[in-house]
Amino acid sequence: MTGSVSKPPRRSVASRVVAILKAFGPTVREMSLVELAQLSGLPVSTTYRLAGELVDLGVLEPGDRGGYRIGLQLWETGSLAVRGLTLREVAVPYMQDLYEATHENVHLAVLDGEQVLYVEKITGRRSVPIKSKEARRLPLHATGVGKVLLAFAPDELFEKVVAGGLSRYTPHTIVVPAQLRRALAEIRRTGISYSREELTLGSVSVASPVLDPDGTVVAALSIVGRSSRVNLDRLGLAVRTAALGISREHQERGAAVRR
Repeated sequence: MTGSVSKPPRRSVASRVVAILKAFGPTVREMSLVELAQLSGLPVSTTYRLAGELVDLGVLEPGDRGGYRIGLQLWETGSLAVRGLTLREVAVPYMQDLYEATHENVHLAVLDGEQVLYVEKITGRRSVPIKSKEARRLPLHATGVGKVLLAFAPDELFEKVVAGGLSRYTPHTIVVPAQLRRALAEIRRTGISYSREELTLGSVSVASPVLDPDGTVVAALSIVGRSSRVNLDRLGLAVRTAALGISREHQERGAAVRR
């Protein structure tokens, strides 16, 4: 009997649509049909058909150079995500107060797999240039917000991050697992995380956790400033106070929804 070669399972329409949408990102906002097919892993004919239907639905829209980009309908739908909407509604006034008091970058970030995802940012002309952008992911071990989220995550995540390698971004990046574990223990004790030029030389960050109604750490709030001009102790107190305020209001809203 001759052996038979099994065909790979046929992908559902939903999985193919998701593949198209996930091809877009912070640095890939518009692409041609061929580029979209390559990044989504779909045949050009399939990509053309599905992209055309998504344009008709407003999920995608024609780009300036004849390609495709994310449409307003998808942004409107995405803005309804409970976690992002609730956190932003509650956090933005506190973030604005922090910015007015410091004129430094203020971030709100959440855990996304084994990375930190920045979901809100307030900055100004005086603020130090930074790598973080809304909807951009950065490493957990080298950022203030990332270390907060890692500190309060299950031990399994720490093991995965260590197993994936602790990349060194500057001479100050923590790349020794035991040292990182000690730093996370201190964050759990104080509720404040510091990143001293660990991702970018010349900049430091201070972060603190934001809690869900059930007490789970659901996000991290931070200030990022120039290492030459910020007072870390003062910023630590300010960020911790703001994060507690966000947590309290977030928890009150959650309790109101359950009643």
